[in-house]
Amino acid sequence: MATIDLAYVQRFKDRHGRIRHYYRRKGYATVGLPGDPGSAEFMAAYALAHGRTPKADPATKVQPRSINHLMVEYYRSADFLDLEPQTQKTYRQILDRFRAGAWGGRSAVSIEPQHLNGIFHQMADRPGAQRNLRKRLMKAFAVAVELGWRKDNPVRETKSRKRKSKGFIPWSEAEIETFEAKWGEGTRERLALYLLLYTGVRRSDVVGMGQQHVKNGRIAVTQDKTDVPIWIPVHPRLKAEIARHGAGMTFILTQYGRPFSPAGFTSWFVERATLAGVTGRTPHGLRKAAGRRLAEAGATTKEIAAVLGHTSLDEVETYTRSADQAKLADTAIAKLEKAEKRTAGVKP
Repeated sequence: MATIDLAYVQRFKDRHGRIRHYYRRKGYATVGLPGDPGSAEFMAAYALAHGRTPKADPATKVQPRSINHLMVEYYRSADFLDLEPQTQKTYRQILDRFRAGAWGGRSAVSIEPQHLNGIFHQMADRPGAQRNLRKRLMKAFAVAVELGWRKDNPVRETKSRKRKSKGFIPWSEAEIETFEAKWGEGTRERLALYLLLYTGVRRSDVVGMGQQHVKNGRIAVTQDKTDVPIWIPVHPRLKAEIARHGAGMTFILTQYGRPFSPAGFTSWFVERATLAGVTGRTPHGLRKAAGRRLAEAGATTKEIAAVLGHTSLDEVETYTRSADQAKLADTAIAKLEKAEKRTAGVKP
């Protein structure tokens, strides 16, 4: 990699072993610099970052104890700073959209539950966005209580809309077989399928996985979302597929030879699934399929949690409950059939 001396450029190696560059300058927003130092892509991004004006200090532009001021304080709180960077970015987007409108200058002290219910009512056609905003505001107004701005958290008194959707749909065995029939051994698609299905990791972990994570017959990776380390035995099918792709630092690369972003990987994988005839399914659905398979194989709740990296057993129990229900139903129907056969020849 080229070595080049540019002002305010910092480089470091991330946990996946990749070298990353950032433009960091006091008073300016930090900007990631793509490509290799000296490349056209890198220099264009550097020139753009270096030519910007300093970012304004949010604290100097807000009214005291306004919604804008509350968000500034929330972003400074330990509760927010302890979040993973990607999670911080997502939460900021939700809250900044809320305060960008008429509510940003409103008082965080005088806002009442009925005001928030009115906002949530307008989002009735977007239940997912409504729930996410309510969760984020709950955390933000908790800071207002901690700072002594108010005695109560108004979000607690608002009405929470129940989730009707069960989330991502698990892949069925028929859908997995359909995908395999289209994308054979040695393809990126087959490798991506097996990484998801036989490790149960999330897309954010798959995009960074490489040969360096295969150690002593196990996949060893620290989950990006939860920061929980997991060590999973490499399934024979996954082991064979990895061997067909060589010892790369990143297993799944784009057509340009670069690692995928999590969102980019999802778009690509959904497209490849659609081409195989599997529609409406996502990478996360394979994580659920992995849990279902483990439950159907008789794995305990704790065993499934160990593979999927869950810190709570509540979600894992849905897999074991459904598997137990199926087994109990099979036994019950078998008993019914047996009883019917016994009485079939008996006259009343």
